[in-house]
Amino acid sequence: MKVVIDKAIPYINGILEPYAEVVYLDGGAFTRRDTADADMLIIRTRTRCDEALLGGSAVKMIATATIGFDHIDTRYCASHGIEVVTAEGCNAAGVLQWVAGVLALTAHECGMRPADTTLGIVGVGHVGSLVERYARSWGFRVLRCDPPRAAREGGNFVAAEKLFTESDIITLHTPLDSSTRHMIDDRTIRLMRPDATIVNASRGEVASTRALLDAPQRLCLDVWEHEPDIDRRLLAKAAVATPHIAGYSAQGKANATAAVIAAAARRFGLPVAGWYPPQVRPAVRRAISWEEMCATVRDYCDLAAQSAELKSRPEAFEALRNGYAYREEYF
Repeated sequence: MKVVIDKAIPYINGILEPYAEVVYLDGGAFTRRDTADADMLIIRTRTRCDEALLGGSAVKMIATATIGFDHIDTRYCASHGIEVVTAEGCNAAGVLQWVAGVLALTAHECGMRPADTTLGIVGVGHVGSLVERYARSWGFRVLRCDPPRAAREGGNFVAAEKLFTESDIITLHTPLDSSTRHMIDDRTIRLMRPDATIVNASRGEVASTRALLDAPQRLCLDVWEHEPDIDRRLLAKAAVATPHIAGYSAQGKANATAAVIAAAARRFGLPVAGWYPPQVRPAVRRAISWEEMCATVRDYCDLAAQSAELKSRPEAFEALRNGYAYREEYF
């Protein structure tokens, strides 16, 4: 058995070696030659899995240590018997912490108070639901937009137009697909209040760079089109600018790695089911007051410092991302 692994995935070294030939590569450097005789690929978003990479290969499973899968041609995989597994929900609490950091910074810099603020959440899955729970506990008025969930469940969801029109802060937590690509464009920006804040920790392509460059709204961005070659003008404009690390908590990364190891154990009958990185303390969710969160979140997620670093070294986007010191989840 052969497994090819993105070498930037943490905690995974040595786990599969007793049972397989393991090759570690840079995520952007996988080639058809590498995959030709591989049974499994363990990847992140930097590896594009399509016919160009997989054609004629022996790959039976692709496990991505991410919640998104837009870097995988799922149609091709399905038609060629390649199972695709994600680490769905692994980093929801890490992204929550990043969003909390944005809210605390917005309160400090703009005088925002939860009781006077409408928070619009676009995409109410693992991350959006967690953001909603904490935002309501902090006193925000919350609007939720999730067309797939609304169609399945009915309930308390609003149309995108209402959310964009009424929200003071819009936070995006959608997957990237044909319905969400460039969801934020000139038209939707015109619907928004000019003094609103747009927060994107989903995928860069959910928002049009060109539209954001002309937008009067305050921008807080963790994801960007064309990463790592991000637009320098947009970087300079953003109030918060981080290198795609919103979900980079120690526990989120441990959850993701545990998920791909569990997938390998199930598919190939390996004796590593239930493995979790022993060096990581599993997080425990707890309630936290708005006041305590604002007083403490910078100790764990210093967005001002991280933004300054990226703005001073935009060419180091990938190095800053790969070298990020995973923060602890503390609520």
